[in-house]
Amino acid sequence: MFLTISTTGTEERPATDLGFLLHKHPDNAQAFSTSYGTAHVLYPEADAARCTAALLLEVDAVALVRRGKGKGRGGAPDAALAQYVNDRPYAASSLLAVALSAVFSSAMRGVCKARPERAAQPLPLRVEVPAVPARGGPGLVERLFEPLGWTVTAEPVALDAEFPEWGDSRYVHLVLTSERLTLAQALRHLYVLLPVLDDAKHYWVSSDEVDKLLRAGEGWLPDHPEQKLITSRYLSRRWSLTREAMERLELVRLAETDDSDVEEIDNAVAAEAETEEKPTPLAVRRRDAIVAALQESGAARVLDLGCGQGQLVQALLKDVRFTEIVGVDVSVRALTIAARRLKLDRMGERQASRVQLFQGSLAYTDKRLKGYDAAVLSEVIEHLDLPRLPALEYAVFGAARPRTVLVTTPNVEYNVRWETLPAGHVRHGDHRFEWTREEFRAWAMAVAERYGYEVEFRLVGPDDPEVGPPTQMAVFRMTTPNEKDEKYKKNDETNEKNEKNEMNEKEAKAA
Repeated sequence: MFLTISTTGTEERPATDLGFLLHKHPDNAQAFSTSYGTAHVLYPEADAARCTAALLLEVDAVALVRRGKGKGRGGAPDAALAQYVNDRPYAASSLLAVALSAVFSSAMRGVCKARPERAAQPLPLRVEVPAVPARGGPGLVERLFEPLGWTVTAEPVALDAEFPEWGDSRYVHLVLTSERLTLAQALRHLYVLLPVLDDAKHYWVSSDEVDKLLRAGEGWLPDHPEQKLITSRYLSRRWSLTREAMERLELVRLAETDDSDVEEIDNAVAAEAETEEKPTPLAVRRRDAIVAALQESGAARVLDLGCGQGQLVQALLKDVRFTEIVGVDVSVRALTIAARRLKLDRMGERQASRVQLFQGSLAYTDKRLKGYDAAVLSEVIEHLDLPRLPALEYAVFGAARPRTVLVTTPNVEYNVRWETLPAGHVRHGDHRFEWTREEFRAWAMAVAERYGYEVEFRLVGPDDPEVGPPTQMAVFRMTTPNEKDEKYKKNDETNEKNEKNEMNEKEAKAA
């Protein structure tokens, strides 16, 4: 996937100023990680008379298959074999638009401290994109770009040059030229109109896409003759978002007509009376789901295993039904932060009697963890190397054996909904793995069977119809406490004896 931006200049106003405007030095070849691959920026030519910056997007085809298929998520929207045969690595689309935004973000805003006067002035520009999917043909390309001040050359690409009778493909070789536009305006036009021509997006379109469209369309979209088509296609034909965008664009147009601010036009309701709520953060939804499941279980004495900085412990302290709350973490620093968050040194005697924090590793059995009603492993298991997971399973389900165990972990299938998460990357640098819904279910059911629990699966966060929720939760309930507990009690005694023997052997060797 390839795009070039060229300009010309003189000795007094050299074309190499393009490097300052793009914030990318012409002498360097640079690489940037994006959602589905690597974006490379290089300069095939750079002198005072002419300068060309090239953006090459090297798409990770495997990530396209793993992270999504079908319309709007990386597959060809009209192909039954889209998972295996598609044009996404080669044809300009929302993948290239996102790369433009990520790599040239300052240039899109018109910010250039080194050459501020050049950033605000029109430049002689030439943009070339060898392969653009144009659903509507060259005529639509002209209708989209010409009203914005571009001279458009959109040459249809033949299906096969050796068989002209087959006709043209839906792709065009696009060349845009203009001397009336700033670089920032040119980049914003491309950012919006490339996905519009393709009529598909590789990521989930949510309400924040309306804000992106209005920001990139500022100054040109409200008066564009194809405004409705642009808005509808950019928002993946989601009618509710399209209607919202059209209403806001009409307000902008009215404000410009009256030479006033949008706030002065849209003042029927006072700002303080606005009732629309901000989306609840996923971390808050996760804690709420955990607290609700603990309340439902009737637990009074709760372990937060891998408590981190104590957010869940703090939430549990607000509910008097939880009479004893213990936070355990291997990190002393995390426990120090948790103690500071909970204000343990200033906590009243009665409240302080309900909470404990201590250091411990979940890879080993610990007598202090026995006898509790419930245990929580919230976003913990994915931080362990897979070979060490059986040790955690035994320490929690086999040795500690609380009546209820709650386990939450990321759903890797949902990662495609985060536009800025690089291809193949996990959500956190310390995650050793992230499971699909099927992998998590298989693991949880095997653990439940092995240790005498039944398990129920719950969703945390918005349930995407295609990729599920962002977080998955398993609720384990003990089914056979008497017989199984005897078995695990014997295992405990054996393990303790083995550990003592091992320690004695080490001491003997040391002596």
